[in-house]
Amino acid sequence: MPRAHRPSAEFPAHLETLYREFPFARSFADDPVSCLRPLATDPRSAEASGVFLATLAVGQTAAIRGAFARLTERAGGDLATAVRHATAANHGRLLSPFQHRWIRGDQMGYLALRLRTLYASYPSLEALFLEGLDAGDFAHGIDALARGLRGGAGDPPSPPGYAALFPTPLGAPRSPCKRLTLYVRWMVRPRFPDLGLWSHVPAGELRVPLDQHVYWIAYHLGLTRRRTRSWAAVEEVTEALRRIDPLDPTRYDFVLCHTGISGDCPKRRDLAVCGPCSVRADCRLWRGRAAA
Repeated sequence: MPRAHRPSAEFPAHLETLYREFPFARSFADDPVSCLRPLATDPRSAEASGVFLATLAVGQTAAIRGAFARLTERAGGDLATAVRHATAANHGRLLSPFQHRWIRGDQMGYLALRLRTLYASYPSLEALFLEGLDAGDFAHGIDALARGLRGGAGDPPSPPGYAALFPTPLGAPRSPCKRLTLYVRWMVRPRFPDLGLWSHVPAGELRVPLDQHVYWIAYHLGLTRRRTRSWAAVEEVTEALRRIDPLDPTRYDFVLCHTGISGDCPKRRDLAVCGPCSVRADCRLWRGRAAA
């Protein structure tokens, strides 16, 4: 059996160099979180709009930002207003017509209705998340958020495919729950590029939103041995990064994600691109192999 690939002793310093030299300004403009920064002075609007944005976070970043802009335009320029106006009678047509990949306007209208219902019971979605976190751990917090957004018995029936938009890490197949985990990172981390609107969830409790780019890089750096994206892989990657920064383990997520999105990591041996990379020596494609 081949020996497991693990980070080198020098990896923390290499990762810190990658972080320190990363062109944040270039990638921030391309990241969906840039859509939320203008709303940061209105916590309720940013929190509600962030749920829509995270739900739409499928596919290329430009398409996600475009979809969010179109949905916001359908809402008259303010998704928080759509939440306030959502009713059991009008939610099906509130944000129709709209389409982003497989996500439809009737589903987004139902999400507006669910948010209005939740805000009638909770001062913020942080309180809902904390119910789960306090009862178990971060996965239970995501589960509480997902269940609240899906709704249940006594609620109007949801549109086809709606519940699948909000998986939970506690049920089969133990989804990585990238979108809700990303949403919580936006709300909790008080440092750029995140908003830090939730003050009762420690940043050290966050988990890495494991998209395809972060997973590929994390696997090749030895941060997980899992061969598929799963909640177990989320925990492994996060724990590896927590050993480097216990108080803020998701600090490196943005950098790893956009290293993949930008093409700075070509996901193959290419010395012209990989040569300057500070973590090249830790990558399983290069470690122990000549550069030629």
